[in-house]
Amino acid sequence: MEQVDRLMRQAISDDVFPGGVLLVSKGEAVMFFKAYGYADIFSEHVMAVETIFDLASLTKPLATTLAVMKLVSQNKLSLNQQIGSILEPLTRDIKGKICIEHLLCHNSGLPDYRPYYKMLRGLPENQRKDALRRSLAEENLVNSVGKKVLYSDLGFMILCWVIEQISGIRLDRFVREEIYNPLGLEDLFFVDLTSKPREVQFASTEFCPWRKILLNGLVHDDNAYVVGGVDGHAGLFGTAHDIFCLLFFLLSVFHGETAGDLFEKEVVKQFIKKEGRRHRVLGFDTPSLNDSSCGRYFSKESVGHLGFTGTSFWMDLASNMIVILLTNRVHPSRKNNKIKAFRPILHDAIMESV
Repeated sequence: MEQVDRLMRQAISDDVFPGGVLLVSKGEAVMFFKAYGYADIFSEHVMAVETIFDLASLTKPLATTLAVMKLVSQNKLSLNQQIGSILEPLTRDIKGKICIEHLLCHNSGLPDYRPYYKMLRGLPENQRKDALRRSLAEENLVNSVGKKVLYSDLGFMILCWVIEQISGIRLDRFVREEIYNPLGLEDLFFVDLTSKPREVQFASTEFCPWRKILLNGLVHDDNAYVVGGVDGHAGLFGTAHDIFCLLFFLLSVFHGETAGDLFEKEVVKQFIKKEGRRHRVLGFDTPSLNDSSCGRYFSKESVGHLGFTGTSFWMDLASNMIVILLTNRVHPSRKNNKIKAFRPILHDAIMESV
């Protein structure tokens, strides 16, 4: 793994990101786990393997999707269930015909993004969540339901709404009590902006133009921030170690090596394995045919996801390889996009090394 180490060091020198943590495993064996650079270039806090990262859109597979998986395992929700049967404001709306599977596969017909925060930040904090959901209920579809894939934050905001409606508790509490705590994962959590901050080292992200602060331990995503830090598309924070523990658990259940106390094996397979006519997995990404961020060597039986802040993971179901790359590439500005070219080079070097 000397070449991998050199690449990470070179990435710091080339300003691909100020700092990062890389974890590589095959099966249960962690082959490489190392931190590089700075968690904060202004305070010069050195990055450590225990550093907590804003995971951005890794929230979608590692929190929201797993919450849906749990509800399916509990027979409280089904993938073909229409959201109009759960969310009263959508009962008589065309969006009510969207199924849970559509939201997980990003083919619901919903728009990809809306800057709701610009409107919401002018409201009292205790009114923002309801206002957000009224806006979601009023959105027009941009595609027919089930016809076209368009990666959508809005779809996962609605999934959060569904989870909270069915469970009766907030998303962060649901995943903590039902998934993270049973697995002993203390370093995967949402940062509730109304509660006392944790005394841990966070990787700083952007100097936010409208919040006028350097974000450290505060969610980077604007829409998640204005509703208190907890939503289905963003808001999760965590370490590389706890992400590995969570992914390895899923991998073990998938292969039948761990008893499915939290999730049944068939439910896990239903989510992360392409089956039948479905060309996508549920809630996770898969390698693209050309220029995939996981490089050339991850098999078609791989799942993963990217996060805007510079985070990613890839898990190969065939080879049992897991690669977790957490960086603060948006620190201090999101204008740095060098990581896009770096990711496939790094993943190829890792696979060539093993």
